[in-house]
Amino acid sequence: MIALLRKLRKRSFAELYERLGQKLAAVLESHRLAVTVREPREEELVHLLTPATDASGSPEGRLRHFRTREHPRFFEGVRDGATATALHANRWSKARMELIASADRVLEGSFDLLGHRALSFGTPIDWHLDPTTGQRSPRTHWSRIPYLDANVVGDHKVVWEINRHQHFVVLGRAYQVTRDTRYTRCFVEQITSWMDENPPKSGINWASSLEIAYRAISWLWALELFRDAPELDAGLLSRMLSYLHIHGRHLERYQSTYFSPNTHLTGEALGLLYLGTMLPEFRHAQRWRVLGWSILERELFKQVHPDGVYFEQATYYHRYTVDIYLHALLLARANGETISRDVIARLTLATEHLADLTRPDGTIPLIGDDDGGRLVALEQRRPADVRAALGTAAVCLQRPTLARVAGCATEEVLWLLGPTSTTQVDEGAAGPAPAHTSRLFAAGGYGVMRDSWDQNANHAVIDCGPHGALNCGHAHSDALSIEIAALGRPVVVDTGTFTYTGPTADRDHFRHSASHNTVTVDGQSSSVPAGPFAWQSRADARVERWWSGTLADYFVGSHEGFARLPDPALHRRRVLFVRHGYWVIGDTIEARGQHKAAVHLHLPADARVSATGRARAHVEVGSADNSLRVLFHVGGDARALEWSDGWISPVYGTRMRAPHGLATSRGVGRHDILTAVVPVSDGHLSSVRDVPCEGGVGLVVEEGDRRDILLFQRDGIVRGDAIEMNGDAALVRRSVATGMVLEVALFGCEARLRAGALTFHAAGAAEFCRTSAGWNVQGAGRVTASDAGLT
Repeated sequence: MIALLRKLRKRSFAELYERLGQKLAAVLESHRLAVTVREPREEELVHLLTPATDASGSPEGRLRHFRTREHPRFFEGVRDGATATALHANRWSKARMELIASADRVLEGSFDLLGHRALSFGTPIDWHLDPTTGQRSPRTHWSRIPYLDANVVGDHKVVWEINRHQHFVVLGRAYQVTRDTRYTRCFVEQITSWMDENPPKSGINWASSLEIAYRAISWLWALELFRDAPELDAGLLSRMLSYLHIHGRHLERYQSTYFSPNTHLTGEALGLLYLGTMLPEFRHAQRWRVLGWSILERELFKQVHPDGVYFEQATYYHRYTVDIYLHALLLARANGETISRDVIARLTLATEHLADLTRPDGTIPLIGDDDGGRLVALEQRRPADVRAALGTAAVCLQRPTLARVAGCATEEVLWLLGPTSTTQVDEGAAGPAPAHTSRLFAAGGYGVMRDSWDQNANHAVIDCGPHGALNCGHAHSDALSIEIAALGRPVVVDTGTFTYTGPTADRDHFRHSASHNTVTVDGQSSSVPAGPFAWQSRADARVERWWSGTLADYFVGSHEGFARLPDPALHRRRVLFVRHGYWVIGDTIEARGQHKAAVHLHLPADARVSATGRARAHVEVGSADNSLRVLFHVGGDARALEWSDGWISPVYGTRMRAPHGLATSRGVGRHDILTAVVPVSDGHLSSVRDVPCEGGVGLVVEEGDRRDILLFQRDGIVRGDAIEMNGDAALVRRSVATGMVLEVALFGCEARLRAGALTFHAAGAAEFCRTSAGWNVQGAGRVTASDAGLT
């Protein structure tokens, strides 16, 4: 009781009022004292609609109205069949075949959902079954179903995924393209079965407002795609309208304003906007539309930081957010709504950040939770593939550089924007790339390093911000973790999510620091969970230094997640990215007592490791005839680089074995571990070795005529390989043939470096490049000739 009172004291009057109202409404429903607990009869439906809808006063007149109405407007190319016609062109042959194959699997009762393949829910479909566990959820009022309890419902994500009815959109697209009535008949049978088996407010499929919103969106798409199908008769339309009205009333009453004010709330708002816009015949439609848009407008500035980063530190939910707002923008614009410049500006920032996260293969690192779902099923794609969102945004936000990142128009762009949009996307894809390459998102907490926007670019993302937002439900213990794509291919990857409500050990395994490309101390995670969507301790990373130059990018960040240990420890990570080359990651653990520090590296499932020494390994990623070679080397205090089979989850519900690298250091006091990740270009041999250093740690990386010496300071002046440095870190590039210093990057407050007769000075960070006319200096720095040592 005391704990409850403390909890209540933290809540505002507005929150208490809304929660109490929702609770009271649910109680009335559970006792069948609310009008929304049963399907409206025909005469009741008439009263829910405006008189103009039913001029003839009959279901047949209603059907004629819906088939012939020109307003409201839907997405381009759907009603006039232009997209379906375009898909018959040779360019779209693969997409067309994949669509038909996917629709045929639905006819066979075989469903690919999340990470699961060929799931069967029976014939007819059991809409309450989780086929992965065999568990069937109870048929009781939705408020009484503990959907997070796998012992009661199985994996609720799987149950809800089939009940989002996004396969109706697949059937509708296939019908548009082929005019095959098998797809219409399947749709009619399944939606009739669903309404029979899911009476209003009964069962798990009414337990989540977000799922109700996504289902309503799928139904509205299906109504448009099957608009002229004879099998969509007057009785079915009227029944669907009755259920959609109940969906709208439920969304209006049970918003996640205080329960999950994240993509749950914005997804629900989008559902209201869809219903209010596409069903203006309902008396409540204007209220739904206004409410939905007002929530979306308000939440955009709460959930997206001023630098464009989604506030939950989960990249997949960032993509969800972009999709939600792109649909809202397109639907509102098509129907004459005026969108404020502030909304456009913030959405543009969010979409540009998505572009920065995008790897050369069109996917994003899955940082934080990912649930494997999507907003609407408009094409076949990998869950992490964001090219459709970028292509759509390039047109509707008038940002052609986003199309350059997307690379081409996809089928989803066709369904959302119509065939003429593909020309705009194609022109942008062939146009100039974004003006920047690397970028720090200081408010959101990501550092993105890349050397170009080409398909063979090097790209990395460092998680260097807050643990998450709200109760950090979608966060992982990934402070200062790094994901790397080398020469266009992911090689150091986040392990994913796998499950939300499965065994606690599985949920916690994929959230642990050991399952991310970061550091553990004494086997401990930097943040400690307290249930599937909460944390008892959290590590918030902070950026200490950032530099992006012509020769290199440099990052320094730290967190105090290990301060809770009996002997507190601080983790500091330095990342030096040598553009068009490689990465060196320097991890420092500062403590007083005895500790075991470990750096974790997770590779894709198609990576093959061949160890070539105690502290190094060669890795091949990809197929045998089309593989990328990468050299891994650890130095400093690392004792060895050891490999074992770990787990990765490329999509929710699936896990597979993949190489897990571990570099460890044991001892008292400070630990410094260096990790080099060196892609090997065809025809070039690279070598990496340690540099004996006084006052620091270092590596030498050689490739062709280039010899790079990399030094990282421990304490005082660093001396190694005929170089003296008083600074945080440095890169010195020499010619192998002549020994001449060609380039230098120097980092640190009033840093100095001496190499032979040359002394380099930097106030924070600077790069120096030898030219025929002397030294070109980028940043705050200078070069002098001096024989004196550093003091």
